[in-house]
Amino acid sequence: MYIDSHCHINFPELAARMPEILAKMAENRVTHALCVSVDLPDFPQVLALAEQYPNIYASVGVHPDYEDTPEPSVDQLVELANHPKIIAIGETGLDYYRLEGDLEWQRERFRTHIRASRITRKPLIIHTRAASEDTIRIMREEGAGTDKGGVAGVMHCFTESLEVAEAALEMGFYISFSGIVTFKSAKDLQAVARAVPMERILIETDSPYLAPVPHRGKMNEPGFVCHVAEYLATLKDVPLSHVAEQTTENFFNLFKAVR
Repeated sequence: MYIDSHCHINFPELAARMPEILAKMAENRVTHALCVSVDLPDFPQVLALAEQYPNIYASVGVHPDYEDTPEPSVDQLVELANHPKIIAIGETGLDYYRLEGDLEWQRERFRTHIRASRITRKPLIIHTRAASEDTIRIMREEGAGTDKGGVAGVMHCFTESLEVAEAALEMGFYISFSGIVTFKSAKDLQAVARAVPMERILIETDSPYLAPVPHRGKMNEPGFVCHVAEYLATLKDVPLSHVAEQTTENFFNLFKAVR
């Protein structure tokens, strides 16, 4: 069985197709999915899905790309995370690719999420793009990792270097690979995937984006996460059953979700 550790099935294009989404998950042996929050106004929709469906979990957080949205406080995140189906804080992090100018607000927002994670003892879901140096620095400064008393988390949709992966692994974080790893052009990322131990790997879709081969270019959905697992099995020359079992165990080890 497989788990989609990061998706956005509350987005309208997927939420309108929930019966079909769930059926495709079942068909492809995807037993659970984590629906990840990107801002507070839409958080009730994320939580509602998790409350409605036993095999859907949720997170609470505000994505670094969302500039014009209510800013979360530590207390607010802690309060919203006080629900058994909320298993993570995020997604949070830094993204210098899409936005320019003074991005100190992004860094402060990231610190807020790390502090909420330390209080709630719920893992972080970290997004980083074109900002790996500052991301790792702030993780260390705020004690996000298990080495500093935090609860760590996952570097989601990982596309950074092996050095960044190793720094995150040292702090107790997991590395999550999306459909990007299946792209022919992703040679550097594939080398990283070979190097990361299976005991620290998660798989995800980040749907509705980044559909893996053989669905590249189509709308992504949680049922397609099996293709990420299949590619990793070939890439790492291990049985597919091992990838399925280990990534599932990794998910529950990290998020402490009730099965």
